[in-house]
Parts: sequence; structure tokens; C-alpha cells
Amino acid sequence: MKKYLFILASILAGACKPDSNLPAYYFSQAQQDSLVTNMIAYVAENAANATDSTRFKPEFRSYYAKQLPKYQLVHLEKNANGTYYYLLIRPVGNLLAYRRGVVGSFTLDSASLMPKNFKEVINTPHLTEEVALERGSFLFRELAKKGNIKEYLVMRDYVEWPDATLTYNEKTNRWVFHQ
Repeated sequence: MKKYLFILASILAGACKPDSNLPAYYFSQAQQDSLVTNMIAYVAENAANATDSTRFKPEFRSYYAKQLPKYQLVHLEKNANGTYYYLLIRPVGNLLAYRRGVVGSFTLDSASLMPKNFKEVINTPHLTEEVALERGSFLFRELAKKGNIKEYLVMRDYVEWPDATLTYNEKTNRWVFHQ
């Protein structure tokens, strides 16, 4: 009888194991909100009077915090080297019916929850939220598993950027036109 109870307890413990690719596995809700606010400063347009070099200053944080309800950190996974992979769903300009998935990576200053070495690996096309979640989740899983998703860059239904005209500049953390 004890053997069966042990087996049942083991099965239940495995079934209740938290999902390690969810932000809640790593951070409380308040920490997630702070992290996403910091991420918004990377992926959103600059706050009024901010430039690419000043957008992280404290005086602009309230602008990015107000954008928080429009963004959703869907997946987050940390590898053994301390790199986090993420899927962030974000708005598309003023097009309320569409969202864009952003899949990328960063390391983290754990004291401030400020991403370092932040990179957007891909942006999906303008999609409904459901499709952005589905396609972005696939690309996130592949990036977290392999560390890159180069073979999927040709899938134009999944990846809008990078493309023949735009690449991600890791120094400015912006998508830029090819020279």
C-alpha cells in the first residue's frame, strides 16, 4: 500500500511541476511588471523627448510603464549560461486588431531587472493575437532549444524581420535598414 501511495505522490508532484518557460517560474508579478517595463524601453518607440541613447533614463520610465497593459511577456526561459529567451507580444502601431510577436534573448542585472545584451532575434508580421501567440511560441521554443532560429528566417508567414531590408543592430537595439 505504501508503495502505491509513493507512486501516486510522485505522479502528482510531477503533474504539479511549474512550467519553466513561464515568467512566473522566475519572477513575482511585480518583478515581471518591472522587467516588461524595462523591455518596453527596448522595443517600443521612444518616449517624447527621449532618444535612443537617453530612453533608459529614469524620467522616461513612467511613459514605458503606462504602455505595460499593451504588452504581454508570454514565455521566458533561462539557459545554463544565464541567457534568457523570451516571447513578448506587443501592439502594432495604432492597429488594434493586430499584434506582433517579438522573440529574442538577454542577460539580466538581477538587482534592477534591467536586461543587458538585449536582442530581438525576430519580429513576426502583423497578426491576430492568437496567431502571433501560436507562431511566436513555436519560434521561441526553437530559439530556447537551439540558441538560434536561422533556418526559420525564410518563413515569411512567421518572420517579418529580419528580412532583405532590415537587420537588428545590437549596439543601438533598433531595427535598421541595410547600408
